[in-house]
Amino acid sequence: MVYTSLKSPDRDYPYKLYIAHLYGDLMNTYGDNGNILMLKYVAEKLGARVQVDIVSLKDGFDKEFYDIVFFGGGQDYEQSVLAKDLPTKKESLADFIENEGVMLAICGGFQLLGQYYIEASGRKIEGLGILGHYTLNQTNNRYIGDIKIHNDEFDETYYGFENHQGRTFLADDQKPLGRVIYGNGNNKEDGGEGMHYKNTFGSYFHGPILSRNANLAYRLVTTALRKKYGQAIPLANYVDILSKEVAEEYSDVKSKAEFER
Repeated sequence: MVYTSLKSPDRDYPYKLYIAHLYGDLMNTYGDNGNILMLKYVAEKLGARVQVDIVSLKDGFDKEFYDIVFFGGGQDYEQSVLAKDLPTKKESLADFIENEGVMLAICGGFQLLGQYYIEASGRKIEGLGILGHYTLNQTNNRYIGDIKIHNDEFDETYYGFENHQGRTFLADDQKPLGRVIYGNGNNKEDGGEGMHYKNTFGSYFHGPILSRNANLAYRLVTTALRKKYGQAIPLANYVDILSKEVAEEYSDVKSKAEFER
């Protein structure tokens, strides 16, 4: 049964946003709930009342109701369990993505949106097949460590921590979330990390990604608000509402620059 896990305080807000936390009771490795908290925090700063629902096994996904979908990471066992349930949501999730709904998928969630992934054991797990990427395994190796990428389209830099055994390869109609400045990325071959297709974003970043990259959280929330209420709605700019986070990002950039030397 779908249930509400988090919602904004009871006061007046000019906007409303409904977030589906897909399999949030199973896919919550490496503190992925921090991404939900950051989406809620930024949305409230922008004047939106937020409701977060857990949509899990045997639940339907209402593509017309939700404004943002978050699909977190999990271990191979949890992913194999929900892989059996995912096909029941495939059509509605595919429509949501193709109609430019806003989605963020991390690690296992990112993998499962694609064609398939190969577990560390060598077993092949079929993905939703909505997007064209696929994931291969490695033998006795993982990509672990700090990572920095730059998104040339948005001119934004993102920092994170990667810890994944899979090697993901994108399809021709997908772009990486960013090009790797340092770290491994999707596969340590093509120089990309993560995925961007329409308003769907995928990444291997933990940390969680949005807690370390308020600029990306702002982009996701404002995209969802403008899709729902129109491009002309008045929204505070990033620096005005997230001045503390901007300062922290500057400090992070400075420390990373010193590290890179």
